[in-house]
Amino acid sequence: MDATSVTIITRDLLITGLMLSAPAVGVSLLVGLIVAILQTLTSIQEQTLTFAPRIVAVGLVMALCLPWTIRVLSGFMLRMMTHFVEASR
Repeated sequence: MDATSVTIITRDLLITGLMLSAPAVGVSLLVGLIVAILQTLTSIQEQTLTFAPRIVAVGLVMALCLPWTIRVLSGFMLRMMTHFVEASR
C-alpha cells in the first residue's frame, strides 16, 4: 500500500463522514437558531430550552435519513473492501 492509496482511502473516509453527519448537524444548527430567535423575541433566557427541540429534530432527521445512510455506508464498505483486496496483492 503506497501513499497514494492511503490518501485516497483517507479522503473517501472524510468525505463519507462529512456526508453522513451533515443532515444532523444542519438540522441541529437550524433548530438552535430558530429557538434562539424565539427566545430573543419572547425574552425567555432559559439555557436548557434548546436541547429538547434539537434532540427531537435530530432524531427525526436521523430516522428519515436512515435508508440513505445505509446506502452510503454500503457503498463506502464496498470501496474499502476493494482497496483492501488490491492492497493485499
